[in-house]
Amino acid sequence: MQRHLISAADLTRDDAVLILDTAEEMSRVADRPIKKLPTLRGRTVVNLFFEDSTRTRISFEAAEKRLSADVINFSAKGSSVSKGESLKDTAQTLEAMGVDAVVIRHGASGAPYRLANSGWIDAAVINAGDGTHQHPTQALLDAFTMRRRLVGRDAGLGHDLAGKRVTIVGDVLHSRVARSNVDLLHTLGAEVTLVAPPTLLPVGIGTWPCEVSYDLDSTLPKSDAVMMLRVQRERMNAAFFPTEREYSRRYGLDGDRMAKMPEHAIVMHPGPMVRGMEITAQVADSERCTAIEQVANGVSIRMAVLYLLLGGNEPALTNTRTEEK
Repeated sequence: MQRHLISAADLTRDDAVLILDTAEEMSRVADRPIKKLPTLRGRTVVNLFFEDSTRTRISFEAAEKRLSADVINFSAKGSSVSKGESLKDTAQTLEAMGVDAVVIRHGASGAPYRLANSGWIDAAVINAGDGTHQHPTQALLDAFTMRRRLVGRDAGLGHDLAGKRVTIVGDVLHSRVARSNVDLLHTLGAEVTLVAPPTLLPVGIGTWPCEVSYDLDSTLPKSDAVMMLRVQRERMNAAFFPTEREYSRRYGLDGDRMAKMPEHAIVMHPGPMVRGMEITAQVADSERCTAIEQVANGVSIRMAVLYLLLGGNEPALTNTRTEEK
């Protein structure tokens, strides 16, 4: 493991499998009456969020507290950032407080990389989403969910997703989740197909390690997992498709389309879901939809990442079993 987690593309296959296996151990903590490990006792982790977040911020905070870390939550709103303070000055303030790790979400692509390589702060940096660039822990929790559902909880240990076929549908252009998943799933041996309107695919998509299709119906029968993406209107400054109804007709997942998927196939969504747009309530509430599982798995994955960056470089087998005695 490297010192920072900035991009899913930075992870080797062994790194990724180590994180997934460690997360499997961490998930056992959630089944206990007292959901705590002493692993990061005395360590200070700051959650530095310059963008709004619900799932990611709460998930990281839960992971940090379950590992017994001291947690500082920083929101740009109501802080000196709203008065014009720079990222450098904010980082140096945190350095003066002696933090051990920074979990950062920022609207500017590349901000976590800048923080990790600037020399402003001597702490591990974890990217919790930067602009339209990367969201590595989301890709890891998605891969963890796929491995559990498609390979098996116990049988999956030590394994990757070799040969699994994953279809990612929707607003790829503005999606850091799509970019991160393409990178990680390729590393783990999966075959990825992106499905989107031509206007919602980025320039240079031909260099990505995946296939591209404009026809959702043709990809569904051969998919092991279908991940639906939200249309990110807050990042759009133009009309990228005619109407919401037309988008839903061509790229939305409803019950009829879900029926075309293999029986074992799952439906995924990173959240927040816009029901009726990219996914219908029937699909979102079905047993095949893993959206809630993904949230739960996110805590285990983030515990694993924090443990490996700050605690140790081997799976947390010893720690977990000691706690169970």
